[in-house]
Amino acid sequence: MPRIVLASQSTSRRRLLTDAGLKPTIIVSNVDEETDFFNAMTPEDMVIALAISKAHTVREMIDYPAIIIGCDSTFDVDGVSFGKPGTPEVAVKRAKKISGRTGLLHTGHCIIDTERGIEIADRVTTKVTFTDMTDEEITDYVASEEPLHVAGGFTLDGFGSPFIPVIEGDYTNVVGISMPFLRNAMKQLGYSWPQVKEMS
Repeated sequence: MPRIVLASQSTSRRRLLTDAGLKPTIIVSNVDEETDFFNAMTPEDMVIALAISKAHTVREMIDYPAIIIGCDSTFDVDGVSFGKPGTPEVAVKRAKKISGRTGLLHTGHCIIDTERGIEIADRVTTKVTFTDMTDEEITDYVASEEPLHVAGGFTLDGFGSPFIPVIEGDYTNVVGISMPFLRNAMKQLGYSWPQVKEMS
């Protein structure tokens, strides 16, 4: 039985898997996401390219049968990719830009079954709408430091939740992995969901 390997250091992605009964091994790919190659892509293409790159990088690191899950997320506002803000200044600027507006949260997924040599890669998109945020709310939210290290500079399952009245699509996709997509990918690989939960 192969092991489930998550090619990500994201605590949100790990939590999604463990909350669903999976026991992933965590291996961080350390792929440089901020290269000209990736930045030149559209947000939709970039998340898939990065997910594939992360999954294949981790594949080179292991020598046991595994199902590797690589993911990358970004928030698409008017065709511009909002990744991790990194600094409070960028986080504030982006929060003001998305206040009262709707954007697209794209997550690219790449699932590699090393034993069978099969790879499934695709993107899942969820529409996210923000309420109008006051300057005080934005300053307070950014001061929590939560938005600095997450795609788009917001979380749906944390301090950002009061500012997101509507999402259209898959909730788990916004958190970091589309769990329905993962189940369907596993099904395509020939594994039932109970079998997947037995992998560790």
